Amino acid sequence: MKNIEIDEELYQFIATNTQFIGESASSILRRLLSFEQPMATTPVAVEQTPSVEQVTHKASKTVKQANKPSKSVKQVSKASKPVKQTKSAAAKPVAAKPVVAKPVTAKAVNKKPKSNSKISQDTVFNYINKEELAMQRGAVGRFLLILAALFRVHQQDFYAVVEIRGRDRLYFSLSEDSLNANGSSTKPRAIPNSPYWVVTNSNTTRKKVILNDVAKSMGYSDLDAEKIRELL
Repeated sequence: MKNIEIDEELYQFIATNTQFIGESASSILRRLLSFEQPMATTPVAVEQTPSVEQVTHKASKTVKQANKPSKSVKQVSKASKPVKQTKSAAAKPVAAKPVVAKPVTAKAVNKKPKSNSKISQDTVFNYINKEELAMQRGAVGRFLLILAALFRVHQQDFYAVVEIRGRDRLYFSLSEDSLNANGSSTKPRAIPNSPYWVVTNSNTTRKKVILNDVAKSMGYSDLDAEKIRELL
C-alpha cells in the first residue's frame, strides 16, 4: 500500500461519498472511479475517515455536552437559593400598641374651659409702688396714680371706663369739656400718660367704688378688685 497526501476539500468529498460505516477511502475511490474492488481487503495506510453518521452523532453529542451545565454552575445555582431564616434570626413583627381612649369622667365633662381673661400676664400690682402712693398729696393723687397704672397695663381694654358713670353724670371721658358739661364742679383731671380724664370732686368712698368698677371692667376678680380699691 502507498500513502498519499490529500487536501481538506478532497478529504471531505471522499467522506461524503461513504456508503456504509467502515468503508475505506480506497474502496470509495475505486467505486467513484469505476475500478473493480479487490477480492481481499487489506489494511489501507490512509487514515480512515469517519462516516457522515459518525460525524453527525459526534457533533450532536458535543452540543449536548456543551448545553449541559457544569458542576460549578449547579453549585452557583444551588448557592443562589434564598437562605431560610431561623426563628431566632427572623425579625419578629412589632405589634402596634392599641390606642385606648381614656374614659370621660364626670369631672372632665363638668370642667369649664379657661376663659380669655382681660388681665394680661402683668397686673397692676407689678406697677404700683406703695411708697410712691404714700408720697402723693391726698386721695386725689393716689386716685390718679392707681388709674395711670391700670391704663399702663390694660391700654387695649381701658376704653371700657367710659361706660362707668353715676346716676346723672359721667366719671370718665376723652375730653375735659365733656365732663364739665355733665355736671357742676366736677374738677376733671387728666389721668397721667393717658388720653383719658376723670372727675375728682367725689369723696374717697366714691373714688373707691370707681376704682372697684374699673378693676372689674379690666377683668380682675372681686378679691383683686378689693385689693386695688384699698390702695387708695
